[in-house]
Amino acid sequence: MHYLGIIWNPNETLFSLGPLQIKYYNLLWITAFGLGWFLMKKIFTNEKKTVEQLDSLFIHTVLATMLGARLGHVFFYDWPYYKNHLLEILLPIRERAHGTLFGFINGYEFTGFTGLASHGAIIGVLIGTYLYAKKYPDMKPLWLLDRMVIPFAIGAFCVRLGNFFNSEINGKVTDESFVFATKFIRDSDDLHPSQALGITKEKTVNAAYDAIENNPQFSEYLAQIPYRHPAQLYEGIAYIFVFAILYFLYWKTDKKNRTGYLFGVFLVLLWTIRFFVEFVKKSQGGFEESLGLLSTGQWLSIPFIIIGLYFMFKPQKG
Repeated sequence: MHYLGIIWNPNETLFSLGPLQIKYYNLLWITAFGLGWFLMKKIFTNEKKTVEQLDSLFIHTVLATMLGARLGHVFFYDWPYYKNHLLEILLPIRERAHGTLFGFINGYEFTGFTGLASHGAIIGVLIGTYLYAKKYPDMKPLWLLDRMVIPFAIGAFCVRLGNFFNSEINGKVTDESFVFATKFIRDSDDLHPSQALGITKEKTVNAAYDAIENNPQFSEYLAQIPYRHPAQLYEGIAYIFVFAILYFLYWKTDKKNRTGYLFGVFLVLLWTIRFFVEFVKKSQGGFEESLGLLSTGQWLSIPFIIIGLYFMFKPQKG
């Protein structure tokens, strides 16, 4: 059998325009929202809703998703750090001893929002949808969610693909002989940027990681980096199937008329996938050490699965 044995070392920046860097992760987030607007426009047209109503929903959803995802990461996964760095919760900066922000603010560096949590995103969306529905009483929150979950599913794929390009949320160590085994050279747990710079004496992180991969002088360090499961791809590809199922149920069946059903299907499928992928995903921190048995992501997924089952099987009003 042929094993892929992937060596994964992409520069997370697609291209630069002066000081502005366009990263794969950011571009995929934009793609997710763009696809979401396109799909919802098709649905709103089918439901005889206006573009003005859609634009308002889009603004609510973007803000709710980003704010919820950020706060979810802060409180679910990294509160011990952020409780002492409150300024960094809603600003894309991070404290660094020798960093300089904008050339004159010492002690910080610009990072972008590097911590976003999907569990927080869905909570934010629920709140945002409720607030939006108050403006448009003819569209109830569950009616909206039954339709919004279709673009959410394909958006989730885009986010996980972005994680793959960022070499983050990687899987646990696996044997080189595993068909999808991937060596994430930029996994900071396996080879921290400062370590790569120290080993190669290069001036930039990108040059350092490229040297580790391609320069035979550093082959021993390359060999020490373990192969891991590409957990982001497992999860992301599975989300494509969730999207296909929801798309089919909306356009080809009458399930969209059962209030809450599509929303329930989305919760059950998405978080069940997340629950099982967590078994091959390395720890993301959080409260799993205190609860034990399951990971933080698994504990957070269980309530959403239960809620989804309720909406799928709750009796319909006659």
